Amino acid sequence: MITVAFIVASAPLATTEFNATGELLRVVLSLAGIVVLIFAAGWMSRRMQRTRGAGGRRIRCVESFAIGTRERIVLLEADGKRLLIGTGPGGMRTLHVYENVAAAPPFAVNAQAPVIPAFGDLLARWKRRA
Repeated sequence: MITVAFIVASAPLATTEFNATGELLRVVLSLAGIVVLIFAAGWMSRRMQRTRGAGGRRIRCVESFAIGTRERIVLLEADGKRLLIGTGPGGMRTLHVYENVAAAPPFAVNAQAPVIPAFGDLLARWKRRA
């Protein structure tokens, strides 16, 4: 019993050196890799959405208006027709069908009034500069 304790006590302890610079570099590179993966996932999702665009769709929602808390009127465009549909808890009902209606802007634009760009346009312009 005494000899075992002597052998254990006389064996040099294995010390590992701590390299702070190496550990910091490893953490920073791991974080950079994760950020790159996030940006790559965002780029891929945007690219996948762009390929599935609205080119092949035949139905689109032109406008929607809430009448009450659960009732809504929806204006749909399908194959050159516009459909006014009412929706509610009881289901959907066609209120009116507009035949051969060309897509027109909902409001007349005044040529004298200054045009305020949309937020998406401002953001796209800012991204091009950066």
